[in-house]
Amino acid sequence: MKLISKYTFTVVVALIMVSCGQSYTPKEPGYFRIDFPVKEYVQLDSTFPYKFEMPVYAEIKQDEYHTGSYNSNIVFPRLKGTVHLSYFEVKENIDALLEDNRKMVYKHTIKADAINEQYYEDADKSVYGVLYEIKGNAASSVQFYATDSVKHFLRGALYFNTVPNKDSLAPAIQFVEEDVIHLMETLSWK
Repeated sequence: MKLISKYTFTVVVALIMVSCGQSYTPKEPGYFRIDFPVKEYVQLDSTFPYKFEMPVYAEIKQDEYHTGSYNSNIVFPRLKGTVHLSYFEVKENIDALLEDNRKMVYKHTIKADAINEQYYEDADKSVYGVLYEIKGNAASSVQFYATDSVKHFLRGALYFNTVPNKDSLAPAIQFVEEDVIHLMETLSWK
């Protein structure tokens, strides 16, 4: 018995000495690299009561759940993202539309780290609105509304067809957010 325990002790000590020679640093998880297309826009001028410039690498699709309405989706196929656009005609209900929009944005506070509001105004085109940046692992990272406060109200929300992960989605969110800002800046009413 003594011979086995001496041998075992010698092997354990040798393994400990060998294993202490290198330090191991775990690597952070990697994410896929996304090659974004060059920013280029085309005028969307349809039968909708609004028009704006949209990216050439995106597609506009009629909202399949609200046929006959002026709702549409801007789909980014390579990024698996969609900006859902909802249009409402203002009929002395601007306060209700603004409150509904606020509720839709702030439903994300459960997962959001912060919600930043950026106000937008173009008095020449009668376009007034707010861009919401929702930080954290919320389902929607960018939302906005634009209105003339008299006749038109357009609301948009960006969703990606994936589990929200603020670290891996950050480049795609920033890329599409620039397109949403461009949409707001080129928006006009008919």
